Amino acid sequence: MTTRDAFLSKIRAAQPGPRPLPDVPLFTVPDGDRRERFTAALALMGGTCVEAERLDDVRALLAERFGPEAVVASAVDGIEGTRALAADTPPASLQDVDVGVVRGRFGVAETGSVWFSEAEYIVNSIGYLVQHLVVLLDPAQLVDGLQEVYRRDDFQSARYAVLVTGPSATADIEGVLIRGAQGVRSLTVVWLA
Repeated sequence: MTTRDAFLSKIRAAQPGPRPLPDVPLFTVPDGDRRERFTAALALMGGTCVEAERLDDVRALLAERFGPEAVVASAVDGIEGTRALAADTPPASLQDVDVGVVRGRFGVAETGSVWFSEAEYIVNSIGYLVQHLVVLLDPAQLVDGLQEVYRRDDFQSARYAVLVTGPSATADIEGVLIRGAQGVRSLTVVWLA
């Protein structure tokens, strides 16, 4: 046994036993429509919401907003991308993708966040390396607050989970806000059942 293995073995042996997680209380739900609260919260974070009735509307949005030359990676059945996306796609290969299209599992009205797991992203880097993220979200899949997220079975069973709220942003000491500094430059939620 190497020194490293012996050291790790001691750490594993010294770990405390598992303890139950505390109950997360449900808080008072603010007045107002979930969808309106989600849209307002997302707008504060620099994201936008648009309406669609069918996938053809989404295709038209992609063509109009990003043009025919855009490199598109899609994790949504029925929206064809110009870049193949599969479970064995190398994550770094998405570094030059202009637009990623994904379907959010659910949204959080309190924060304007959308929840994704490895199942929605297919390749996790799609949520970080693409320039623009277009998220299809069923308005019936909105929850009121973050505390409800922890109660969902899909949250508890996911190997990978992330809540995304708007495009990437950072601000310097003078308060200059820059969007897209470390991740996507824009995030658009498309309301589509």
